[in-house]
Amino acid sequence: MGARRSTGSLALVGGGEWGPGARDFDADLLGRSGADEVLILPTAAAFEHADRVGDRAEAYFRELGTKARTLPVLHRTEADDHAIAKQVRSAKFVYIADGSPLHLRSVLKESALFEALLAAYHGGAVLAASGAGATLLCDPMVDPRGGAYTVGLGVVKNLAVFPYHGTAATHLRDRSIDLLPRNAVLAGIDEATALVKRPDGWTVAGAGTVTLYGAGATTIYTAGDVPDGLPD
Repeated sequence: MGARRSTGSLALVGGGEWGPGARDFDADLLGRSGADEVLILPTAAAFEHADRVGDRAEAYFRELGTKARTLPVLHRTEADDHAIAKQVRSAKFVYIADGSPLHLRSVLKESALFEALLAAYHGGAVLAASGAGATLLCDPMVDPRGGAYTVGLGVVKNLAVFPYHGTAATHLRDRSIDLLPRNAVLAGIDEATALVKRPDGWTVAGAGTVTLYGAGATTIYTAGDVPDGLPD
């Protein structure tokens, strides 16, 4: 049997990325990554001024003392571009921006870029994803069209993310809670808040709370807490 691969840090952000409430945990992720550049994937915002996403990320990370570079991945063709995938594979910090989770899934699923993201993460990089990205990286995935479930990419299995938890429509949040598969945990993550998976376990960071639903129990966690019952 080969040696177990090292694993980086996965940050599932509830939306509202790159704002004051996220600054501390982004700075911590930068320090852990050792990166001198953050690669930004604006894919989910392909139809929502993706250029502005890149500009905002670059300004934000400049204030944190590092560069951010936006990769031109908006459609499936770019996700299967091996030159772009090679850049991601060797990156130390990749950030997937918010937007449409369904478009993001159609672009990333079974692509060269997704394989590169996994390789970077399992090789020790930081992989951060906000809103749509956080939802998609898990499996099951909350369907934005009504709060039920569909298939995600499964970087973390048996975990679903409900972003914008504190400000979401109550009927959508209740539907996701009611329809949660029996073997899964639902993480309701507030804006500017992250559920972070490190090699040594999970923790909560940021301005808001993470609410875990599952097995008939509801538990609320704040920054610095170590949540129980999450998948490895």
